[in-house]
Amino acid sequence: MKRLSSHPSKPSSTTAKPNADGRVRSAPGHPRSRAASAPPRDRTPRRPASQPRRQSVTALWKRYHEARDAENEESTARWRNELIEQYLPLVRSSAERLLRTLPNSIELDDLISAGLFGLMDAIRRFDSSRGIKFSTYCGSRIRGSILDQLRTEDWVPRLVRRRANSIEKESQRLSKLFGREPSHLELADELEMDDARFSREIRNADISTVTSLSARLGGDDGSCEISDVLPAPRCEEPLMAVSRGDMFDELTRSLSPRERLILVQYYECGLTLREIGEKLELTESRVCQIHAHAMDSLRLRLGTRAKTLLM
Repeated sequence: MKRLSSHPSKPSSTTAKPNADGRVRSAPGHPRSRAASAPPRDRTPRRPASQPRRQSVTALWKRYHEARDAENEESTARWRNELIEQYLPLVRSSAERLLRTLPNSIELDDLISAGLFGLMDAIRRFDSSRGIKFSTYCGSRIRGSILDQLRTEDWVPRLVRRRANSIEKESQRLSKLFGREPSHLELADELEMDDARFSREIRNADISTVTSLSARLGGDDGSCEISDVLPAPRCEEPLMAVSRGDMFDELTRSLSPRERLILVQYYECGLTLREIGEKLELTESRVCQIHAHAMDSLRLRLGTRAKTLLM
């Protein structure tokens, strides 16, 4: 029987032999030798993430043109809808930029809907052979479609809007030049207008806008709506009504009861002279004479204060 050795030999695959210069050379099965013998990494740059998107959009345009040239309406509509989904963010960005310059009554969804028509028209008219990017071409079409929709819903003529904008721009220019707000005379001289025409243009430039009565003051976080703070058109303040009644009683104290009744019916109730005459069984001309006599008496009593109190 052979005697077993107490020191088993190591596998040859893990042994390392020194070189002539004293360095240890790894055996073929050593992990370092496997790493050294691995193929080199591919150092070529990766493809940008936007390149597949450009290729997909290019493929969509190609399929859209092929379907349109073949007069296949179903395929044309399908690829057109795919292109609309690709360029929909352009419509939203254009609508959001315009919304910053518009009143609060304008909704973003309305602008986006109008911009979609411009995008559809741009897709239909786009000619790729001219070497123009579609995003550049469709931007003006989308903006123009939104502005056309706003003009159709605007009740103010475009000429009035244009003149109002010119007055505003000139006012801003003079404010920067003088360091203060320009006077009407200075604005009229710069715009080469006379006083009457400039006053008329100023009145036309004061354009009211429509807003929702349910809109909240201070934005969406406001505590009250606009309708809560608007005064009622036919409601009079109690204090003003009492003061007005006391003044009327003081002024008409010296008048006869019939004269006082005619003034009350005419100014307070809003009846005509004919209706007052029917109530008092008098002719319209007689009621007119009594009314004129009462007003003359009040003017004589008031004297110089007649113009300020009898309004």
